Amino acid sequence: MNLGKQVIYQAYPRSFKDTSGNGIGDLKGICQKVDYLKELGVDMVWLNPFFISPQNDNGYDIADYYHVDPSFGTDEDLDNLIAEFDKANIKLMFDMVLNHTSTEHVWFKKALAGDEKYQSFYYIRDGKDGSYPTNWQSKFGGPAWNEFGDSGKYYLCLYDKTQADLNWHNPDLREELYKIVNYWIDKGIGGFRFDVLNVIGKSQILEDSSGDISEEKKLYTDTPIVHRWIRELNKHTFGKNAEIITVGEMSSTDIENSIMYSAAEGDELSMIFSFHHLKVDYKDGDKWTDMDFDFMKLKEILNKWQKGLQDGGGWNALFWNNHDQPRANNRFGDVKNYPKETATMLAQTIHMMRGTPYIYQGEEIGMTDPDFSSIDDYKDIESINAYKDLLEKGKSSDEALNIIKKKSRDNSRTPMQWDGSENAGFTTGTPWIGVNDNYEEINAEKALEDKDSIFYYYKKLIELRKEESIISDGLYFLILEDDPHIFAYIREYEGEVLINMNNFSGEEVTVDLEKILENYDKFEYLLGNYGERKVDKKIRLRPYESLAFIKRS
Repeated sequence: MNLGKQVIYQAYPRSFKDTSGNGIGDLKGICQKVDYLKELGVDMVWLNPFFISPQNDNGYDIADYYHVDPSFGTDEDLDNLIAEFDKANIKLMFDMVLNHTSTEHVWFKKALAGDEKYQSFYYIRDGKDGSYPTNWQSKFGGPAWNEFGDSGKYYLCLYDKTQADLNWHNPDLREELYKIVNYWIDKGIGGFRFDVLNVIGKSQILEDSSGDISEEKKLYTDTPIVHRWIRELNKHTFGKNAEIITVGEMSSTDIENSIMYSAAEGDELSMIFSFHHLKVDYKDGDKWTDMDFDFMKLKEILNKWQKGLQDGGGWNALFWNNHDQPRANNRFGDVKNYPKETATMLAQTIHMMRGTPYIYQGEEIGMTDPDFSSIDDYKDIESINAYKDLLEKGKSSDEALNIIKKKSRDNSRTPMQWDGSENAGFTTGTPWIGVNDNYEEINAEKALEDKDSIFYYYKKLIELRKEESIISDGLYFLILEDDPHIFAYIREYEGEVLINMNNFSGEEVTVDLEKILENYDKFEYLLGNYGERKVDKKIRLRPYESLAFIKRS
């Protein structure tokens, strides 16, 4: 399979389309939109978890890996969904959470009841010196340990306290996890996204950290044994079918490890998600701060990962948005004055890079962050915890809310805006989270009616990736490295050359093509978000303009 020609769409089931009127998106709703996704032209749709769950972390706290949570529908609905996507020749990618289970999972319940077999499925430890087994911090705030019933012991929970970390050192546990993945392969699932996969490699003996959070992460992130376990997972499950696409969510990873995770000649995964480029608006590395993004840092990171994985034979998942991130057009552009230009520029920036692009629901129509007015509007546990923490650190309620508004995961979780009717056509009931106020202006129905819309720009980018081997298979080289406004690069393949220039500012910027391209006059227009441009010696890029030229061999 040529990964470079694949484009994957992420549907967040809870917010995609509700058919029952309970305010929660469901599998039938996704099924209703197969034609929409086919029109866009994507090859695969990644679904966030819809398995049985108490929903303390929006489904990433799984209580049963084999059955559909009633809030999303039935097992029969899932069978119908798989069949409908198969008819449309669109593959499905399931989200596998194998680092932890919900404390409502039968394994954890049996462990609590005293079954030693299942106790060894988790990290259950005695306290130390009247406190927790280690000083580790949860990624959602607070200690990474919680009381294990009335046993006097504690269980490790790196995320929410209802998400108990699994002990991969136990071969019986690994066997159970392989059974889960194989069950869905047998059902015809064509891909898997593995949640926080690079943190499964905790040591059997857990030690205190120095207290520095970056040093603490090294105790359980990208440890050598992770690669061994992923290779074993590959061997016993998806590795038997070369057509299955896999992607690992790799928290705080590095290029060296990512090459090993995703090397074409390797036996681990197809590709990886890395998130460093989405931390360029974190002040001093702290997410919960209000800071404009650092463009030069963004360019440096994107280039570093493009070049690093290319040189090492690894493969990138290309993305701006997902269910855990604020919307990129709000972060890196100007949605007030240049909404279409921002959205299409960001899209063209990554869709012409080396890797496999991912589209998160709504970005293809230019959806934006909501303008919630109260912390009560937020549902995300991480955001609510962060708000409390900000208040404790001395921020006013207005200051704290402003930071949450910019950084909350709920920014991307508002309901998909299908049309201009009540609740944006998402539900006939009360949505589980508020609908963005701009749904009458920004919605899929309106986008589909306008052949010059953001939607059709995405469609064109997808078509070009399939038509132009230079996009899917070409080498990548950065140019204009020191330009404070433009991220530009060249792709080369079998004598062809493509240049893609992207203006990340609201200013007009001039590029002297003669200085950066040999035979610049041999190039022809390929795509741009301001329409066709003539190739001149000097090109003036307008605000948030994206422009690609190509020289044929």
